[in-house]
Amino acid sequence: MTAPRYIDRRTGQEITEKVYGKFYIDLLYGTSWFSKLLSSLLLPLFAHVNFLSRLYGAVQKSRFSKKKIQPFIEKFHVDSSDFLDPVDSFQSFNDFFIRKLKTNVRPLASGDNIAILPADGRYLVYENIEKTDGFFVKGKKFSLKTLLQSSDLAQKYAQGAMAIARLAPVDYHRFHFPISCLPENPQLINGPLFSVNPAALKKHAEILAENKRVITPLKTKNFGTVLFIEVGATYVGSIHQTFTPLQPQAKGDEKGYFSFGGSSLILLFEPGRIQFDQDLIAASSRRLEILGRMGQSLGSSIF
Repeated sequence: MTAPRYIDRRTGQEITEKVYGKFYIDLLYGTSWFSKLLSSLLLPLFAHVNFLSRLYGAVQKSRFSKKKIQPFIEKFHVDSSDFLDPVDSFQSFNDFFIRKLKTNVRPLASGDNIAILPADGRYLVYENIEKTDGFFVKGKKFSLKTLLQSSDLAQKYAQGAMAIARLAPVDYHRFHFPISCLPENPQLINGPLFSVNPAALKKHAEILAENKRVITPLKTKNFGTVLFIEVGATYVGSIHQTFTPLQPQAKGDEKGYFSFGGSSLILLFEPGRIQFDQDLIAASSRRLEILGRMGQSLGSSIF
């Protein structure tokens, strides 16, 4: 299958993504009869049997996995100079995966009326969910009611705005508050753990609405109530919250992190609350993701 392409926000260049585990993704989500057969047999097993994710996670936390770190850094050109701790200090691949960064390497866009990207990742934005014909493939999108498990919330955000961030295994996997806020208690909605790779989403656009997810309402001064949603994926059964609910949080404060694997974040804004940055809108209109870094501007509040 064709590797996904994205725009690097720092350079403006369009880049073909180097996909971790591409062979297996192609095998399971390809268009050949063999891939379709494997998909029908294996995907339900991988996605619905949490034991497999837990087992794979245990392997990534073992000392044996430490030897994978340096080859991974070299193959995917990960900038280790950003790391808070030296590479040699990581005792497992998962230690490397959930790494912290130096405080000065992700400067925050300033201004109370500016929301920031909550994580390093590949972003798509939608100014009005109801008027969007498809999130990943024309004519295909998921149900807000399914995603939120609430008819009232689905109605409230139906004409709102949405930002989706896809975190690949090469990315920094801690996520942060996009706005100064008062976060409420997170709500866990259990579900399967399908891949969130674009190849998988093009085949099953509803994955983001069905996978295991955690929803946290953020009460803000300028943006109304923002829904912050972490979505698990294949081999990412663990979504860790590191913040204290019902305590004020500043923009850029850490909210939590994912353990090993690919994963996604979704931000939902009430109608008429945010104006996304123009470069994000332009790329998303072409169905091209933009690779952004935590702390960069997402958009401004609308008064």
